[in-house]
Amino acid sequence: MTVSIGQPVPDFTATATGDTTLSLSALRGRQVVVYFYPKASTPGCTTEGGDFRDRKDAFEAANTVVVGVSRDGIRAQENFKAKQGFNFPLLSDKDEAVCRLFDVIKLKKLYGKEHLGIERSTFLIDAHGTLAREWRGVKVKGHADEVLEAARALHAGQ
Repeated sequence: MTVSIGQPVPDFTATATGDTTLSLSALRGRQVVVYFYPKASTPGCTTEGGDFRDRKDAFEAANTVVVGVSRDGIRAQENFKAKQGFNFPLLSDKDEAVCRLFDVIKLKKLYGKEHLGIERSTFLIDAHGTLAREWRGVKVKGHADEVLEAARALHAGQ
């Protein structure tokens, strides 16, 4: 089962930075941005995370929590978060359960070789746990601003 716009997002739990676990159900009552990135500490992922980090106050004003997800182990996530000063949790999805729920594992090509990897994607879940928006095949430049505007509009409409 994968998520669909207008449908409730099934609850999930994953290991998070800060020696915690995070469940979607624990965030009910807040809007949630779940963004998937291919690999911690790579240029595009660093830029994307920094863009979300730099807009944290604006997301908070729109009653929205940001969560980053990749298949990296928790140690890599902790290092990435600390080095970049990310002010939101990063989830380690080594077993790809959350990735599969959102259908972000895709066949990709790198240097002519095919491999399965995360397609950079973002999902906006409303305060009731329903998927409101999705962005797939994301280009980093300007993306956080677009997601922020959608979060503001969703919050204003609730």
